[in-house]
Amino acid sequence: MKTKSAPPQTHAESFARLGELIKDIHIAMLSTVADDGTLRSRPMGTQQIDLLDGVLWFFTSSESPKADEIIHRKQVNLSYSSVEKQRYVSISGPAHLVRDRAKVKALWKPAAKIWFPDGVDDPTLILLRVEVVNAEYWDSPSSKMVQLYGMAKYALTGKKNSELGENIHLDLRSIKAHS
Repeated sequence: MKTKSAPPQTHAESFARLGELIKDIHIAMLSTVADDGTLRSRPMGTQQIDLLDGVLWFFTSSESPKADEIIHRKQVNLSYSSVEKQRYVSISGPAHLVRDRAKVKALWKPAAKIWFPDGVDDPTLILLRVEVVNAEYWDSPSSKMVQLYGMAKYALTGKKNSELGENIHLDLRSIKAHS
């Protein structure tokens, strides 16, 4: 699948497409850069997709290694994947640690008590806010028959077609500047 630039879209349309792609994928792999330059990834539950501001929200602990890593190097990557739907999304941008009790309460779900036993009053519970600056996604038809047909057609004609899906790169800084 060859990477191509996305057709001109508005900022809102780009975020709406990303939101549609990741809305049912609740866990993302968050990659940060450690002090020695190595990349570290860990699963994170997406708490909110804010399409108007182009922001993703997560819970984290102020005492976690990722919090220290983000303080030193804000650039992060989030990877979402759904093998069943043949959908893969990579998002990058700066991350910020946010202490906002009202927002924590608004996003709180009882399942988060596993990591934060004191609930919304846990003193280490903070928010991780990731600004979506760049994104790339691969979205293929989930039907194996449709994929096989597309591959066979490509093998016979040498022409790629939409049956194989799409791979789009979005630079949301440039889209935002033109929206």
